[in-house]
Amino acid sequence: MNDHIRTTLEKEGHNVKHINFKHFKYKYPSIFHKIHNFILKAFFKTNLKHQHHGREIIKELEKNEKQDVILTIKGDFIDPKSTLEFKKHAKKTIGFFNDNIYRCPNIKRVLDSYDEVYSFEKEDCEKFDLKFASNWIYTKKEDQDKNTFEYDVFTICSIDKRLPILIRIAEELRSKKINFKFIAFSKKHKPSDDHITYINKFLTLSEVDNYVSKSKVLMDINRDGQIGLTFRVFESLGLEKKLITTNADIKNYDFYNPNNILIIDEKNPVIPKSFFENEYEKIPDEIFNKYTVEGWIKNVVY
Repeated sequence: MNDHIRTTLEKEGHNVKHINFKHFKYKYPSIFHKIHNFILKAFFKTNLKHQHHGREIIKELEKNEKQDVILTIKGDFIDPKSTLEFKKHAKKTIGFFNDNIYRCPNIKRVLDSYDEVYSFEKEDCEKFDLKFASNWIYTKKEDQDKNTFEYDVFTICSIDKRLPILIRIAEELRSKKINFKFIAFSKKHKPSDDHITYINKFLTLSEVDNYVSKSKVLMDINRDGQIGLTFRVFESLGLEKKLITTNADIKNYDFYNPNNILIIDEKNPVIPKSFFENEYEKIPDEIFNKYTVEGWIKNVVY
């Protein structure tokens, strides 16, 4: 997702250095380091892996001249000391978080490290005086014959507290004879269920995109304590596909259209067949453009 920001900035004429922390693999030198890290996390709220990520990023920054802007996506994976040091390497530092502090309390540690901080979680913005920015549209509408859809509804998610909700939704769809494909991921266990496909290996992005292209409607189940909109929402906007969601806050966004978006109760999901009968209604360009990568960059970076 972050790479779309890089390519868009480059298209707009900027020189961009993308540092992907996932390339900085950390391996414990010994079992004692692993035990030491457990103690650090438990009692001192720090993490050897986060320190490693910070050191490696600083090394990369030192190879380049001072930047106009350093934008960090989800900087809670870096130790605060390193994050604060970013200011030595840029005229302006920006942090964006598309997780909430309820789920990721480490975010609080780095909020003061940036010149500006944005969050997709409205409650965090209000509580911690942050600026609001949603996720962004990174997909484009495909020309597709509606008769080629293999599934009426598709979603993929991790097995967590949302699993019982997913099962209830699957039962509701099956009772209405609505065709669907639900995939749940977990490395640890693989329950048996006729409604859901359980996997223990991540699907590639192209594999997920293939399921999405075969589906008429996408499903979004927000995590407990989160009202910030997931990328699944913006994927549906970009592809002009209808969306079923448990996130009631979506009705407060200017792109909300009950013809396109069905909000359901996670405890008692009701999905009428009529929702599938009407075609998607296109969002006005002036609203749609606000949520594109270009619109996001204009709001956050510029």
